Amino acid sequence: MSTYRDRAHRGSAGTTAGTTARATARATVFRAVAMRERRSYVSAPRVPTVGIDIGGTKVMAGVVDADGRILEKVRAETPDKSKSPKVVEDTIAELVLDLSDRHDVHAVGIGAAGWVDADRSRVLFAPHLAWRDEPLRDALTARLAVPVMVDNDANTAAWGEWRFGAGRGEDHLVMITLGTGIGGAILEDGQVKRGRYGVAGEFGHMQVVPGGHRCPCGNRGCWEQYSSGNALVREARELAAAESPVAYGIIDRVGGNVRDITGPLITELAREGDAMCIELLQEIGEWLGVGIANLAAALDPSCFVVGGGVSAADELLIGPARDAFRRHLTGRGYRPEARVVRAELGPEAGMVGAADLARLVARRFRRANRRRVERYERAGVGLLPSRGWGAGR
Repeated sequence: MSTYRDRAHRGSAGTTAGTTARATARATVFRAVAMRERRSYVSAPRVPTVGIDIGGTKVMAGVVDADGRILEKVRAETPDKSKSPKVVEDTIAELVLDLSDRHDVHAVGIGAAGWVDADRSRVLFAPHLAWRDEPLRDALTARLAVPVMVDNDANTAAWGEWRFGAGRGEDHLVMITLGTGIGGAILEDGQVKRGRYGVAGEFGHMQVVPGGHRCPCGNRGCWEQYSSGNALVREARELAAAESPVAYGIIDRVGGNVRDITGPLITELAREGDAMCIELLQEIGEWLGVGIANLAAALDPSCFVVGGGVSAADELLIGPARDAFRRHLTGRGYRPEARVVRAELGPEAGMVGAADLARLVARRFRRANRRRVERYERAGVGLLPSRGWGAGR
């Protein structure tokens, strides 16, 4: 059996005409995927695929089977954002080739922390990486010689939770990922809603406090400035730096070094009963509930799934969020309430979802490629003897 390295070498040696034909076929396939994704996972091939989750600090890759089980995963540090996009592509390719040495992989799905265009081919902007209108899908497809799918990491996480996690059985689902900031995704009737330009779901930049905290996006008062990992750590560090009496517990834990205060540490101390840390998580949760109520007014889903690193606080965060959601919900008491639940797949949701979405692409890519080859074969058989297909065209 040929290895991925053999296939990658053969793929890179193709002619310019062949590359153009393959690119055209891929574009056709991805348009079909966008139009017919609904419920098509049911008939997708039950083959292993690789899912990749790219964040600001790590690149995680795993081989995932058709039931969402991770067969093997590997990870690497994300190259510094000042480096060229090719450095990140090299890291991705190395991880995939490493996994392919031990698994027969049929496609690769990538969940990227950034804005991905509607065709799922280019990363328009990534805040933590040097990607600006980067043709990531085609660059990696040429190197790996298998179909590659690119999507926003919150979209892939939402798909993973809908297929295998807390969102199973839901027809209208909204995913909220609480990490450094806030990401989000919308699923309706088994289809990810990406918007006209591919950047739907950027809930973290809804303005909830006009003139509030400055956000890196350039605006003030964005939701993620009040309900995110950054917001949680900022509040704890401000209290510790001011030597507030309520912060003595966390000051002692970090030996007075305020910069050592992190989100996981706050969650750990809250579980141990530290009053300040419990209060901070409650405040983050209350802001989360306010934002969820706003989203319910606009989107009316049946379920909100809360994931990301901050969701590790579980009911210390989700409980206050549910309470605030009920208090701020438009028409409360006279309408059905959406469920608010914690994600089940944890930090691997994006990787699992990306791999599963890649299975849809693998099927349609193979079908389109097979039909194209059959057409060429029929044309060649019929035209070569009489019209000199090989010599004159």
